[in-house]
Amino acid sequence: MQADNRPEPPFAAPPKEMVEAFLDYQRATLLWKIDGLSDEDLRRSFPPSTMTLLGMVKHLAYVERWWFGIVFAGVDLPDPWTKEDPDADWRVEPGETAASIVDFYKGEIERSRSIVAAAAWDDRAQRPGKEQTLGWILTHMVEEVARHNGHADIFRERIDGKTGE
Repeated sequence: MQADNRPEPPFAAPPKEMVEAFLDYQRATLLWKIDGLSDEDLRRSFPPSTMTLLGMVKHLAYVERWWFGIVFAGVDLPDPWTKEDPDADWRVEPGETAASIVDFYKGEIERSRSIVAAAAWDDRAQRPGKEQTLGWILTHMVEEVARHNGHADIFRERIDGKTGE
């Protein structure tokens, strides 16, 4: 793993800024956890789970798209979920590369940051039938990414013994 250069959240800040900082820290943690691994290691699962680190990155890219782009901003964007294949966002397709999935994740993060920058903490989701505020979505995303970082930590430790918060 490269040096830990994740952005430290401030000790005091308004709620929106504070939660955004914690989310950025968690996003950077995921990228730090996968740094330096081979394509083979990024695609490796540990049965009985079929989860992989690269699949986790792809899943979190779609989660960014869903909550910030589709639900909050009301943008018409494609998503992979269907009744027949509810876990399509976890599957790494044969033509997908680690670089393309990481770039997809980074692109979705940038879209999310732009959406958040233009909104207030109490603004509500634009998707019909959703009532979440931006504050709720930001807080949920910290939880979502942090939970998967726990998975990533275990995977990384199993792959090469490296650990870190």
